[in-house]
Amino acid sequence: MRKVFRITAIFTMFTIVALSFSSCATFDAFKGEFFPEEQNVNETIKIGVFQPLTGENKSEGELEVKGIELAHELYPKCLGKNVELVYTDNRSDINAADEAIKELINEKPSVILGSYGSAYSLVASEHIKKAKIPTISITNSNPLVTRGNPYYFRVWFDDVYQGAILSKYAFEVLGVTEAAVMRKKNDDSSIPIGQSFEQKFIQMTGNQNAIPYTIEYKDDLSNVEGKLKTLKKAGIKTVFLSAEPASAVKILKIAEKMKGNFTFLGTEAWESDTFISESGIAARQVAISTIYDADAGINEMSGKFLQAYKDKYGKDAVPEPAVALAFDAYMIALEAMNKAGTSTDGTAIMESLQDISKFEGASGNITFDSNGDAMKTVIIKGVKDREFTNVYTMEPNVV
Repeated sequence: MRKVFRITAIFTMFTIVALSFSSCATFDAFKGEFFPEEQNVNETIKIGVFQPLTGENKSEGELEVKGIELAHELYPKCLGKNVELVYTDNRSDINAADEAIKELINEKPSVILGSYGSAYSLVASEHIKKAKIPTISITNSNPLVTRGNPYYFRVWFDDVYQGAILSKYAFEVLGVTEAAVMRKKNDDSSIPIGQSFEQKFIQMTGNQNAIPYTIEYKDDLSNVEGKLKTLKKAGIKTVFLSAEPASAVKILKIAEKMKGNFTFLGTEAWESDTFISESGIAARQVAISTIYDADAGINEMSGKFLQAYKDKYGKDAVPEPAVALAFDAYMIALEAMNKAGTSTDGTAIMESLQDISKFEGASGNITFDSNGDAMKTVIIKGVKDREFTNVYTMEPNVV
């Protein structure tokens, strides 16, 4: 009887296994069904890093990589699994970027970070959309990067957002109810940000004539003095100036010489020691929007990031804005996967990113709008004692 029982038991065991395999195509699938923890113990989550690691944009790409890697060192796990960074080099070249993004997609990353340079991101856009891999741009400001692509997001604010923020600063902080817009003639790239400033300012003042002057200056700036005299005579004290740093410096000097007593509103492009040294005393007329200030201490993560950066690079080291934003891009990627509860469902991760609101990042508090663009903490800086200094902090729910 014992022999018969043993034979019966063995037969029964093989029958159970056979039936199990009839519902599991492979042994790995069988393990996945009955021993899921054992199956996943060695899995990693891949985050793609799409950057110019060589070529003329190498240094800018390295800044973004620096922030990504620092975040990865501090937070190397997601959903209980190790995170692996997978790199591809677009070589600062549009044609190479096309091949690089295809190679990276073949690695099946859960999220992609990058690239520096809007042109390279635009090349990658359709491939990313087709593959349904959520991607976070770090320092792109071109609105086209995120338009029409629900899988592309950005942590850097675009130009339109800066225009709206500066109009709010002019109205709520400076207390002005009239302003002028000044931009380079025949420069289409300066139109969107100027229009954004104007539209928001009109909305806030409730006055359709709140921007009575829109001035276009010539390449040689030969008409600037006359235009500024017109503004001075009309009592306009606040001017939104869309100009490259070199032109802005010259315009500031003209205004200072004629004692116009203007406040010129500009963007982070002006923030440099060179701008201040070349402007001299005229720089005191400036207020600019900036994306990061290491001294601002906006939230808990700002402090953690800054301490980690100084621990690694020295107590006197000051992180560049791109490093802080890249740190945030990585952290937001982890947040989205954790909230989605998956690293394999690109659509679910994308939808989780769409819900990011007031995320406390190293660079400030970040909310994604309906286009995937960042509405984030903006630092307004002025010039004091020949240095750009934080004069006001504006939070992302302001527009």
